[in-house]
Amino acid sequence: MQLEIERKWLVTGWPQGLRETVRFTMRQGYITVRPTVRIRSEQPGGEPPAYVLCFKKGGGLVRQEIETRVDEETFRKLENFIGRPLIEKEQRRYALPGGLLLEVNRVDADQPGEFWYAEVEYDTEAQALAWQPPAQLADYLTDEVTGQPGQSMGAYWEATRGGAEEDQDGIYRN
Repeated sequence: MQLEIERKWLVTGWPQGLRETVRFTMRQGYITVRPTVRIRSEQPGGEPPAYVLCFKKGGGLVRQEIETRVDEETFRKLENFIGRPLIEKEQRRYALPGGLLLEVNRVDADQPGEFWYAEVEYDTEAQALAWQPPAQLADYLTDEVTGQPGQSMGAYWEATRGGAEEDQDGIYRN
């Protein structure tokens, strides 16, 4: 198990004046959001997709995380199990000073819930708390939502895809 230490901002559009290092298309869905059990396909431009099963616990700046690769068949079975349309994302990554990466995501493009967010991951909590955006991003990274209720992708999933529902037999179904 590892710790995921990251800060998150709501943004508008792609940042200007940064060198893009890679671009991904992603699809992700949630088996449960508390704790998070998520599947995601990640496809860097022109390469075959990777399929990931992820478990997360905690919230805010620091979370416990386990990620493991699964094969395409397992991914498709889990996608079918979820039974809802997966979230579509485009992610672009940009090199930052000090070896950090800015990950900017456009979520559900051209859909009613479309939004943009940016994240920076850190090695330590102290590094995350001390980090200030470089001058060229000062006007871009202004709306920090790290740890704010309702700002996780799991919350977006629940708001746009619905949560588990109890049927007439008292069984919860997604």
